[in-house]
Amino acid sequence: MTRSSSVRAAANKPSQPLFWRDPALPFLEIRTVQDGRQVCYARHSHEHFSIGAITGGVSSYLSLQDRYQVAHGSVVLMNPGEVHACNPIANQAWSYHMLYVDTAWLAQLQHEIGLSANQDFHCFSPRLSEDAALFRDLQQLVARCLSADYATLGKQEAATSFFAQLHTRLHTVTPSSAGQHRRLQRVAEFIDDQYASDLRLEDICAASSLSASYLIRAFRQRYHMTPHEYLLDRRIRRGKTLLRSGQSIAQVAQTLGFADQAHFQRTFKRLVAATPGQYCRSAG
Repeated sequence: MTRSSSVRAAANKPSQPLFWRDPALPFLEIRTVQDGRQVCYARHSHEHFSIGAITGGVSSYLSLQDRYQVAHGSVVLMNPGEVHACNPIANQAWSYHMLYVDTAWLAQLQHEIGLSANQDFHCFSPRLSEDAALFRDLQQLVARCLSADYATLGKQEAATSFFAQLHTRLHTVTPSSAGQHRRLQRVAEFIDDQYASDLRLEDICAASSLSASYLIRAFRQRYHMTPHEYLLDRRIRRGKTLLRSGQSIAQVAQTLGFADQAHFQRTFKRLVAATPGQYCRSAG
């Protein structure tokens, strides 16, 4: 991020999100919110690993089926695909940094430090940490990335060092056997492939050989989303990628299969807690 883009992003209103990106660190994106009272997320997930620091105030943190109250010093963690949401409590002020880390990059780092290469990605077992040292080091990483005083090499070293050490601080777990959920996994894969289509429940049932009643109940238990919520989540994931590539909001809305641009913008804001325009403008 150049100094000029840093200044432009910092000039946003406190309630406006700042998205930091650097072509030299394509595996990392940082989102900063100074006043989160108007930042409301619907339940959603990411294809990447996410870790965040609550830098002020208090908020509510939903991770899978568990809900926590988090405050200054809390570190929240989301493995790829895990449903979560953070939201204000009774209009109380809160602020945070959130880091989104490319899963393939992090998996390669895991293999380099000695974790089994037979598994693509080793999930982290804790979803919440109150470790003061972890919070401090995460804050320092964000500060270094946002600073114009650090060269690219310094930022790359800081990011690699932090995420390598993260594995010595936190336990990782082996995901549950996919064999027990193979038919539900086929549902997820079908939606992943057909996310831009006007899917009907009968289409998904036919693709998975599951009844509608069982499909909805079991899918929600497995993925903590209904099939429709999962579909919208996948559309918005893809939409963020297309927006970063330079496509217009109207183009992205059409590509994703939304009825119109307004529907895309409403859904994006509900899941990302920022408008598509804010997401594009804040990019470094």
